[in-house]
Amino acid sequence: MKPSMLALVLAAVLSPGAVLAAGEVNTKPLDPVLEKAQDATNHEDWAGAQAILKEALARTPNNPEYHNEYAYALRKGPKPDMSLVFQHYNEALRLDPKHRGANEYLGEAYLMIGNLPKAKEQLATLDKICFLPCKEYSELKASIAAYEAKGK
Repeated sequence: MKPSMLALVLAAVLSPGAVLAAGEVNTKPLDPVLEKAQDATNHEDWAGAQAILKEALARTPNNPEYHNEYAYALRKGPKPDMSLVFQHYNEALRLDPKHRGANEYLGEAYLMIGNLPKAKEQLATLDKICFLPCKEYSELKASIAAYEAKGK
């Protein structure tokens, strides 16, 4: 292959658009609400993350990512209200049915209540959504395998 052709092929393969299409890089600007909530969850401050996201949802109720992250913070906190967790994951998916994170986390929530068949439904949904194997699919698959290994 000629050097100029090789450079053209490399540029096409390594371009940000190609990497983004593969799902490896997120070029969206960071959302300050999600940054604050992520900081709280990194410190396992579930109540803090919940407060940040609950306030954000009051202002922006149609944001699927806020619903997803709020449900996650609820689920990870002490004594989670699972009906509220499911309500917000389902709202995230109503707003964005292909939301990978909400599909993964909903599957994990089903495992928390012992509903393996519903968790496997979420895995099947992720299998359809992900063009290539994606992180969310792999993580839910591993969670299901761990759940099954415990013999529940």
